[in-house]
Amino acid sequence: MEPPAAAGLSAAWHRLSTALVPPAALGLAAPRSDPVGPLKDADLRAALEVLRCYELHSIVEEWFIEVLQTDLQANIAPEFWNCIGQYENTAEEPQCSSLLLDAFCLLKCRLDPYLNSLELLERWTKAGLLLGTGAQMLQEKVYTMFKAILFFSTTKSFQEMIQQFYSRTFRIYMRQWKKGEEGMNECESSMSENEQESDTEEGGGESQVCAGCGSKREQCWCPKAMEQFQQLNDILRRLNLLERVSADAVTTILHRMIEERMEQRCRGEYEHSFLNEFQEWIEKVIGWLSRVFLQDGPLARSTPEASSTLKRWRCHVQRFFYRIYASMRIEELFSIIRDFPESKPAVEDLKFCLERTNQRQQLLSSLKSALEMRLLHPGVNTSDIITLYISAIKALRELDPSMVILEVACEPIRKYLRTREDTVRQIVAGLTGDAEGSGDLANELSKADPVTLENGQESDDDISEPGDWVPDPVDADPGKSSSKRRSSDIISLLVSIYGSKDLFINEYRTLLADRLLHQFNYSAEREIRNVELLKLRFGEAQMHYCEVMLKDMADSRRINANIRDEEEKLPEEERPPFSLVAVILSSEFWPPLKEEKLELPEQVKEAMEAYSKKYEKLKAMRTLNWKYHLGLVNLDVELADRTLSLSVSPVHAAIILHFQTKSTWTLTELSEVLKVPVTSLKRKMTLWLQQGVLREEPPGTFTVIEEEQKDQVEKVVLIDSDEEGDSAMASQADQKEEELQLFWTYIQAMLTNLESLSLERIHSMLKMFVMTGPVVTEIDTQELQGFLQKKVRDQQLIYSGGVYRLPKNCN
Repeated sequence: MEPPAAAGLSAAWHRLSTALVPPAALGLAAPRSDPVGPLKDADLRAALEVLRCYELHSIVEEWFIEVLQTDLQANIAPEFWNCIGQYENTAEEPQCSSLLLDAFCLLKCRLDPYLNSLELLERWTKAGLLLGTGAQMLQEKVYTMFKAILFFSTTKSFQEMIQQFYSRTFRIYMRQWKKGEEGMNECESSMSENEQESDTEEGGGESQVCAGCGSKREQCWCPKAMEQFQQLNDILRRLNLLERVSADAVTTILHRMIEERMEQRCRGEYEHSFLNEFQEWIEKVIGWLSRVFLQDGPLARSTPEASSTLKRWRCHVQRFFYRIYASMRIEELFSIIRDFPESKPAVEDLKFCLERTNQRQQLLSSLKSALEMRLLHPGVNTSDIITLYISAIKALRELDPSMVILEVACEPIRKYLRTREDTVRQIVAGLTGDAEGSGDLANELSKADPVTLENGQESDDDISEPGDWVPDPVDADPGKSSSKRRSSDIISLLVSIYGSKDLFINEYRTLLADRLLHQFNYSAEREIRNVELLKLRFGEAQMHYCEVMLKDMADSRRINANIRDEEEKLPEEERPPFSLVAVILSSEFWPPLKEEKLELPEQVKEAMEAYSKKYEKLKAMRTLNWKYHLGLVNLDVELADRTLSLSVSPVHAAIILHFQTKSTWTLTELSEVLKVPVTSLKRKMTLWLQQGVLREEPPGTFTVIEEEQKDQVEKVVLIDSDEEGDSAMASQADQKEEELQLFWTYIQAMLTNLESLSLERIHSMLKMFVMTGPVVTEIDTQELQGFLQKKVRDQQLIYSGGVYRLPKNCN
């Protein structure tokens, strides 16, 4: 027989334990319905007081946790997962949703007694009736045990159930929101591609499928699905399992929907901003998230924890959108640059997103790769590369005012352009408006306040307002001036590709000379304007030679007018047989002209000599050195049945003039008379063959066609493309060869006096004494080494011991 004290303690423990945990968890049979009802809080407190007398109240909390853990592992968790396992045999989605909800209802039913007891234990702990870890710590232990034992590892079928459940309710929710929007167009803009494909309810009514639940309209279970959605969320919120169960599914759904919508709405569309539209759409998504994480209904109350969770999800969704949107625009950046300025809204969107994500390095590597793959290869014209580089300057300046992205990403373009031989020519042609699609460069040149291209550059300290200073990004090159980078315009960036203005000045001189010599009307208003604009960029000293060239054109017009006035005063018989107009050039200031041999007919040479004498009267102590092969001849070719009026080159005119004295010439005879090589002369003859003035029968023999033979089959004569628009200036290669020969004279003199010199010493001396003035361009060390090695191969130099010397037999 138990002592009275022990009997009281046993009764108190029995009363307390059966009240705190289900009897089944203690191995006891479930009690029959008790007419007295559940024990009151006062009875339990009395039992707890008995335990306190024996100092056993401190183990109640530990005992409760141990019983809960045992019951979870042995009974509750297996029972729950057995119920979930029935999903594999269920095909219909409504049944799966009901099965999922039933499983969680069963789980809630089994855990509710423990949660009620947890609340009771928390009250006792706060009242000081229990000794333990504290109310907050006890609650965390219980909820952590739920997650650890029930959902430590989930099955694939369970993940699919959760994914399908939340995906369907999201679609139904967005569908309901769509119906509330005004106007069909707004509705369509707020739907994903999949929604548009299934949205046929309001359109024509041909399809009877609900866009929300995917069932036939008469079997629509959207209201039931949303009710189950709310019930499940309430259960998970009660068990504190909401984020543990739904987070992965919700994240996957949101990511997929954002990506689908972005692909459908934004891919390839650069002329509109999409940020505001997506912000509105995201707010609707947040509305669905609030249905997940906040209580809904008339008695709903928002807890600080739930509000914090929703705020965290809002930040996650926005950050994900910015990152995905920026990644898509980074992939399309090459096309966005190509379409600028029409694509400016896309650039502004990307700038906004980059300020909120850390994707600058991704942008730099992606853009560099796109440029090298799509632009920097032999199949792209130099003019197209320059055009895209100009667009890149504009677009990337808008994207990054510090110009660091432009500097880093476009460095491959600058390096590649240096390897193209026609880069300088194309840039200069663009500046003067000669190149196709060159409006950007010509407009840039016409700016009222241009950036002066001087050697001295503004320092970072030369800022008028210290408050306006903005630090460079961390990926900026510390060796380059921030103010120089920010103030650079299109022209200064193009000129800086080579690091020297001289190349551009010399190329412009060649272009200007070619254009002036092809006009034949002395009209130079456009060229004068261009020179004045270039003086603002490059300085007056650099453009002095160009000013002299323009002055030569004005002087030539005046001299020709004076000589013409003089000729008109002469009697008719003393006047020259034809009018001769000359362009008189100051040879020291013009680029080298193309040199070709040509012997003109005597009557033409006599007219030129007469013109020279008249010029010598006007300009004392000066004479003219005629370039016979350059110019334009206007002539009428009179044949038996027709007269042709043509403007041709002096070579073509000299050819046809010889057929006045003799109607048939062989190619060899003409070559001897004109002093023109046979191969070149044969090309020139094609013009007269095409005009039907001459015919070639037999090959190499040419005869005048006095009467046009209309019944004869017309022959196609191919004209060499070099014949049309042929430049009067020497080619770049010819000019370079001439300059190198000038260097050779100095090198011979240096080696004669100093016997032997190294490559570096020769280069420094040439740079000091020879490379001055616009006429002579610089030669770098590699070019000089190649030139000297050629002389060594020609046995004009000896190279040994790292120095060059002249051969002993060299004079």
